[in-house]
Amino acid sequence: MDELINQLVQSIQPDIVTWVIFPLAIFLARVMDVSLGTMRIIFTARGKYLVAPLLGFIEVFIWIVAVSQLVRNIHNLIAYLAYAAGFAAGTFIGLQIERKLAIGKLMLHIIVQSGAEELAFKLHENNYGVTTLDAQGSAGAVKLIYTIINRRDLKHVETIIHEVNPKAFISVEEVSETQAGIFPARPSIFRNTFLNRKTSSK
Repeated sequence: MDELINQLVQSIQPDIVTWVIFPLAIFLARVMDVSLGTMRIIFTARGKYLVAPLLGFIEVFIWIVAVSQLVRNIHNLIAYLAYAAGFAAGTFIGLQIERKLAIGKLMLHIIVQSGAEELAFKLHENNYGVTTLDAQGSAGAVKLIYTIINRRDLKHVETIIHEVNPKAFISVEEVSETQAGIFPARPSIFRNTFLNRKTSSK
């Protein structure tokens, strides 16, 4: 097996290793470590203090390996370009991964001139906690509605708001930590599967 690997390595042209394989390896390593770094920063901001250090350890380990290889091939311009391209791609991929995970909580500030009771009822009906306050705006009396939601539920809440009051003003801000509160329950995958099978069997 070792002889086969040695023969395979020796059969590869040195130019291919220098100008293609090595820069590609640097690019992939940089994509991985920057993606992890982007997620680490986001997890830290979300208060995930156990996950962030683990991601930081892996990120720095990959970065050290990539930089050490880059220094050993200091005259390889393609490797430098691959290093920079990996940084850009890693930032983009890290943000996309975090967006798909939708971790954390958000606070929504909703301002309406009318229909506040109906909107609050609709949000309560969907198991979202709501606080309403009377306020004065530039156009007269308004209602302020506050709700803290899971980040993954933002689209659902926005849909409810737009259905009840399309002219509502909405602002969204990150919440690093909450205690207690009301949040919609998310049924487990196992429970959903069991109920679907039970229903289909009838």
